[in-house]
Amino acid sequence: MACKCNQTIKCTVDQCKHHEKTENYCSLNAITVGTHEANPSMDQCTDCLSFEKSR
Repeated sequence: MACKCNQTIKCTVDQCKHHEKTENYCSLNAITVGTHEANPSMDQCTDCLSFEKSR
């Protein structure tokens, strides 16, 4: 099966519905990145808001 991934968006979260299971890429054309902090200062403060739990 050919990879239908966006090779410009790397992702290792295989619990996400949009994770390309054969490679560590996202299958979306674009993602939204946000934060859960008022003043983010570390990478741990950011989130992929496009995440959807796979079934």
